Amino acid sequence: MRHRSIALVLIIILLAVTIWAILPSNPGIKIGKFERSMDTVLGLDLQGGMEVLLEADVAEGTEVDAQAMQDARTILENRSNGLGVSEVVFQVAGTRRIVGEFPGLTDTEQVIAILKQTGQLEFVDMGDTIVPEGTIITTSLGGSQVNSVTPTPAVTEVSGTPTEETTATVEPTVTEEVVYNTVMTGADLKSVTVSTDQLGQPVVDFVLTPEGKQIFADFTTKNSQKILGIVLDKRVISTPRIDEPITDGAGMISGNFTVDSANALAVQLRYGSLPIALKVVETQIIGPTLGADSLNKSLIAGLIGFAIVMLFMLIYYRMPGGVAIIAIANFGLITLTLYKLIPVTLTLPGIAGFLLSTGGALDANILYFERLKEELRSGRNLKTALDLAWKRAWSSIRDSNIATIITSVILFWFGSTYGASMVKGFALTLALGVLINLFSATVITRTLLTYAVDIFKPTNFKRWFGI
Repeated sequence: MRHRSIALVLIIILLAVTIWAILPSNPGIKIGKFERSMDTVLGLDLQGGMEVLLEADVAEGTEVDAQAMQDARTILENRSNGLGVSEVVFQVAGTRRIVGEFPGLTDTEQVIAILKQTGQLEFVDMGDTIVPEGTIITTSLGGSQVNSVTPTPAVTEVSGTPTEETTATVEPTVTEEVVYNTVMTGADLKSVTVSTDQLGQPVVDFVLTPEGKQIFADFTTKNSQKILGIVLDKRVISTPRIDEPITDGAGMISGNFTVDSANALAVQLRYGSLPIALKVVETQIIGPTLGADSLNKSLIAGLIGFAIVMLFMLIYYRMPGGVAIIAIANFGLITLTLYKLIPVTLTLPGIAGFLLSTGGALDANILYFERLKEELRSGRNLKTALDLAWKRAWSSIRDSNIATIITSVILFWFGSTYGASMVKGFALTLALGVLINLFSATVITRTLLTYAVDIFKPTNFKRWFGI
């Protein structure tokens, strides 16, 4: 009884949260550094925008390195974030092409200018000042603006050998124009890799060219315990502290890295500019009219289908059918809330995945209700029938949903590998729907049906359960 009460409280809380999440006047969430607007993010096919096809600009027949294409995709995606466009997507298509999607953007010249931009990687002398990551600065090689310099509590380190992370506090300074001296550029880097230190923490290792080795040795010898800023296109991406003089041309950047952040920094260091030349093969402006029309028709079709299914469930399963309708409504609210919270970019294939997962949610309820009918027909009392029906239906519900999740993972992987972003959207929404379906069937349907039986105390099984 206690477990049922806890489950009912959880359902009520979830219902309140999901209703709040879908309100048009929702102000969004802001907890510390976590911020989410809770707006529904629409994909290119629903709100329109631009699609750009890029191709490796190499001689015909030249083999293109797959890792270089992936790195180029990452760099392009990072650069495009500066356009202020949400959910810019780049996918490697085949062995030598990259497809870029820019929802809500139609300025062809602006997009192409960003894509063709040659990144400039610089190592700058920052003295004792820790400039926050993301700050745009002016260097001795030129720059556009200088931001306020504010303190930051933790810094990374540059050293020749692994060291532990240190913490430094810098007194606040007022806003001032500063031109930071560029010590060397990305042209002096020979190689950059990711490894782990003696404590098992991710670090970024680098090796310099002979010219860079001499420059770095002189600078680090004179500036031990100072800050060496790493700047890409005048934007600070890291501010490691020089732990000790580095004279052998090989060093390590350590700090509070995750594997992903260490790899991201390595990509930025390895390729301040694109690792492979790309040319714009095709640009296409996609209007929102077709997407909006398709969306409206999809929603109308979904509502009609849902109404027919509700009618069927009420006629055939009676009380359990009514409970299923409430559970499916909760399923839809939870799913939409997750879409806003993650956020998930909604596309037409993604909506198709959601509708398919809704059908799967009904399947789980139907399996449960059919087993319940069988137990009641065999003469068991209602409480025993409810427990046995779920135990005997669970294995089928579990296995069918696991099979769907495996299929979704395969589709998502193929979409990531071959640039089929539409397949990825379908696979993601389908997998999320299946996971929510398992929760809905396990918690919501069982709890609500048990409470419905306790409240109405049905004795005429033919009337209440359609037997």
